[in-house]
Amino acid sequence: MDTVIKLEQVSFAFDTQYALEDVNLEVKERDFIGIIGPNGGGKTTLLRLILGLLKPTKGTVAVLGSLPEKKRGIFGYVPQNNFMDIQFPIKVKEVVAMGLVTPYSFFPWFNKEKMDRVHNTLKEVSIENLEEKKFGELSAGQRQRCLIARALVSRPAILLLDEPTASVDNTVEKDIYELFRSLSDKLTIILVSHDLGVISSYVNKVVCVNRQLVSHDIHEVSWEKLMNDTYKSDMTMIRHKCKL
Repeated sequence: MDTVIKLEQVSFAFDTQYALEDVNLEVKERDFIGIIGPNGGGKTTLLRLILGLLKPTKGTVAVLGSLPEKKRGIFGYVPQNNFMDIQFPIKVKEVVAMGLVTPYSFFPWFNKEKMDRVHNTLKEVSIENLEEKKFGELSAGQRQRCLIARALVSRPAILLLDEPTASVDNTVEKDIYELFRSLSDKLTIILVSHDLGVISSYVNKVVCVNRQLVSHDIHEVSWEKLMNDTYKSDMTMIRHKCKL
């Protein structure tokens, strides 16, 4: 597989505080990568560097051999925090159509071809029956599928997801990960998660980020050692199968 993303000796600092230091990472086409690490360890910073939303303090980030900001059109992105006001009366299909708006869309009219694409993308994430509903009327899981559809509608080659199942229960989480599994046949996926027990069943690589970075093939991972090294303490995995 071809290399689609490459970070070499990348460091990033907020003022004088380093969030990432001497990071190296190579992502191949159709990799499904799970990123884990403690809060404040640099996971979201890593995604933002790959997207070109941040520039490294030192080192290089390349996407298909170019600067990330020159390749933003190939990314779909679901951020950790959704700032959409659920009181705003926007329909599901309109939220997804926002994914077709570009910086050059001065008059983003959505013709039949584009709305057909919106419908097909909603079908891909199994919520086509909700396209006329208001976003604020959806359940947490349905909202997340809607936001994933918004990231997919532009037909990206690389999908970045920052804790996409943080607000859903275990049953919905499993359904969403099954969706990601089906998408990984045609997309490169990089996903941030705290849920090691879930991602281990889906990803082919795991990347541990705690200011520095270590990458493992999923079949070579000792989960106990990986957690201890990542979180710098003895860890025990416990998974509760219940709704909270």
